[in-house]
Amino acid sequence: MPKKILVSITTMPKADWREQIREINKLKLGESALFLTCLKPKQRQELYKLLDKSTLKSIPFVHIRSDMQIWELDYLVKTYRAKVFNIHPVSQYALRYNLGKYINRIYIENSYPKYREQEIEKFAGTCLDFSHLENDRIRRPKIFKHNIKILEKYPPGCNHISAVKNTAHVDGAGHKRYDDHILDNPSQIDYLKKYPASYFSRFLAIELNNNIKDQLIAKSYLEKLKAGL
Repeated sequence: MPKKILVSITTMPKADWREQIREINKLKLGESALFLTCLKPKQRQELYKLLDKSTLKSIPFVHIRSDMQIWELDYLVKTYRAKVFNIHPVSQYALRYNLGKYINRIYIENSYPKYREQEIEKFAGTCLDFSHLENDRIRRPKIFKHNIKILEKYPPGCNHISAVKNTAHVDGAGHKRYDDHILDNPSQIDYLKKYPASYFSRFLAIELNNNIKDQLIAKSYLEKLKAGL
């Protein structure tokens, strides 16, 4: 199947998701991914109302949260034809509601804890965030090797693509890391060339706090790296 490289509405602290939606409307885009990473229920309600007034017709890939209710996934599937979801490991953030209806569409991301095979087996499979993997290659080689073995057994069903920088920063939990959700230059995604085609799924979401215009530049750059995709 052809791969979809998707610009995204992102909701991390440094992202302006309202402005991203306005920009999507201005550009009359019909499709994007959606990261609900940092939005609590009231904020999600506001976002859904903005989506309903937007030019978007399709949101095939959504990063959901552990506090989401089944009606929210129903809404995303029925209104925006969501195909796949990803979530942080439930060992890190336990599900608050029963999402069993969509268990075969929910993929577990390689966020800071290492992949747990017994957890992946309960869901659809793996969501590979390439920047987290590359950060582990640099900073945590044992976890990197562990995750590589998991990926060989459970090929990714969806992907996140973010920047990897030459200079490390310290995150809110005090971890030194090179992966970043702000892209300063498209060359900061060149690290993708290191990874085999089997790691690239059908759904490739650009997970950046950058505005949509910058994300479209990154998308064009990614399309030129087709040898790695």
